[in-house]
Amino acid sequence: MSHQVLARKWRPGNFTEMVGQQHVLQALVNALESGRLHHAYLFTGTRGVGKTTVARILAKCLNCDTGVTATPCGECGACAEIAEGRSVDLIEVDAASKTKVEDTRELLENVQYTPTHARYKIYLIDEVHMLSNHSFNALLKTLEEPPPHAMFLLATTDPQKLPATVLSRCLQFNLKNMQPEQIVAHLEHILGAESVSADAEALALIARAAEGSMRDALSLTDQAIAYGEGKLVGADVAEMLGTVDRGKVLDVVAAILDEDAAAVLSLVSQIAEHAPDFISALDELSNILHQMTVAQTVPDALDTSWPDQARIVELAARATIDDTQLFWQMAVGGRREVHLASSARAGLEMILLRMIAFRPAAVFQPQPAAGDSPAKKPEPPVAPVALDVTPEATQNPDTQQSVQMPSPMPSPAEPAAESSVNGQVAPEALETSSDSPKAAEPDDRTTQTAQRKEASAGAPAEEAVSEEEGTAAANLFSEPPVSVPRAAPSTNGTANGAAAASQASVSRAPVQMAPEGETDEAPSRQVSLSELSTETWPELFEAFQFSGILHNIALNLELSQVTEEHLSFHLAERDATLLNERHPAQLAQALTRHLGHDVGAEIAVAAHGGRTPANHRAALAAARLAAAEQAISSDDALHALMEAFDGQIIPGSIRPNVADGEPEGHGADAERRP
Repeated sequence: MSHQVLARKWRPGNFTEMVGQQHVLQALVNALESGRLHHAYLFTGTRGVGKTTVARILAKCLNCDTGVTATPCGECGACAEIAEGRSVDLIEVDAASKTKVEDTRELLENVQYTPTHARYKIYLIDEVHMLSNHSFNALLKTLEEPPPHAMFLLATTDPQKLPATVLSRCLQFNLKNMQPEQIVAHLEHILGAESVSADAEALALIARAAEGSMRDALSLTDQAIAYGEGKLVGADVAEMLGTVDRGKVLDVVAAILDEDAAAVLSLVSQIAEHAPDFISALDELSNILHQMTVAQTVPDALDTSWPDQARIVELAARATIDDTQLFWQMAVGGRREVHLASSARAGLEMILLRMIAFRPAAVFQPQPAAGDSPAKKPEPPVAPVALDVTPEATQNPDTQQSVQMPSPMPSPAEPAAESSVNGQVAPEALETSSDSPKAAEPDDRTTQTAQRKEASAGAPAEEAVSEEEGTAAANLFSEPPVSVPRAAPSTNGTANGAAAASQASVSRAPVQMAPEGETDEAPSRQVSLSELSTETWPELFEAFQFSGILHNIALNLELSQVTEEHLSFHLAERDATLLNERHPAQLAQALTRHLGHDVGAEIAVAAHGGRTPANHRAALAAARLAAAEQAISSDDALHALMEAFDGQIIPGSIRPNVADGEPEGHGADAERRP
């Protein structure tokens, strides 16, 4: 056969022709030049990275007629015989076909005999992990103490299957996978010598498909030359490999950034016309998102071997780091879900539509126009209970639904329950519950709460919150607010009447109990600019209701300077990983929205004194924990039980009562509370 495949024709004949593996070549060259040779070498690595090639070159170096050298001549009889595979002193054994112990014993019987005419008798055992346990046992003694003229070169793709006794007797060298840039450069050299034209896209596709194997890359190149009739074109190579058109995947990313679901589905239909592997399409999407992230964070490290680098840079400029990180996570995580879908295409489409649906929106959105009621996800029903709320939480107009005044002259035929259905409470009911002599007897706080509700009911209508906020607050509960009858207090007692009156105002967030004696700021309290200072910022943080990544950033901010028009914050360097250029503007927007005053915000990455909301939360939590531990230690009843039943308190098991309003309860934990 006149034609020789590229993988055999361009097999390296010496160490200088090797591509990559410098960590292995340097060790072997130094050992050969210094004469510090070992009797057993083990070469490991995946397919096609050069294990057998390195072993054959090492055999040339040992048996070259010029002497033991790192640069064999390649022309002497020994070098020519090894290159042609006809050397009687280089015994190559395929362990996959000679796994029996008898084969190994037959092989070792000839070890004692000297080489025919070479310097060393070299045993090259390929895929050595395929040998049986008995074969390994038979090999151990000889492998540890071979004759001076014998040398063993072992190669395997699975070193984990080798016994530790074999590994300890060999010098192990792990050959790494080739980088795509190395493969592309070597293919350009070979194709230039073969006078075959190839474009950059074709070589990049082959390098990626080879997955670090130079032999695979050369085999694919042979196939591509035949497919393209002597030339390599990107489109032909992509069609040959059955890979997804990378340009279409880039268009999919652009459509996701545009939030154009119709365009995404149309592009998937175009990709499906070529009957691709949708898993590979998802992998290509992950690769593009990875390169976009690299372009966003370290532009100089972007892989230049791809011809569409400019397109990737353009998409990276349109997206945020949050977008690319989330999309990549969805693509990688969704890869496991594709097999669970009714079809691979449906699974891919769902993953892409999920990226659009869950793309991080702007932290602050404009309020909807009057009459536009956004859809709310219903919450589980919560039974109404009597709550003792602090004055700050009761008087907060931003987070609570104010009691609205009914018409001055209600119709006599109008039932008392109608006001309950509309979410309103008649002022007569509040007066009844607050002016009743019995209501003042149990607790003064109950009377004060009812009086605050009465004052809230008498406020002007323009001071009530908007209808949209009232609707959102009401949606937190599946049951409407409890209405108090206009006539007499409840027959269950004045306490229930006062509790029912307190239900006329519903908080937008789950109500948190403030323990008696504590002065913590209630969540979502209205804050004025004059109240903000470096000392009060950690305590007032919860009132601003930050969300998303901005919440995590603001939680670690220290207010350094306050002016009438500008607020300056410091953020520690360890907490600045999620900070980007958009966050100061978003922070200023949130502060302006809550304060009712235009202010600017600046976030500087610098060391600070630790006056952050996060540290404030931690201090409050530690204080509550200490109080809980003190309460447990001073509980005589508990100590009596412990003595009676020989019990003990498990260290670290004491937790503050969640219902007591721990400061950490403003996130997902608070949402899970009943």
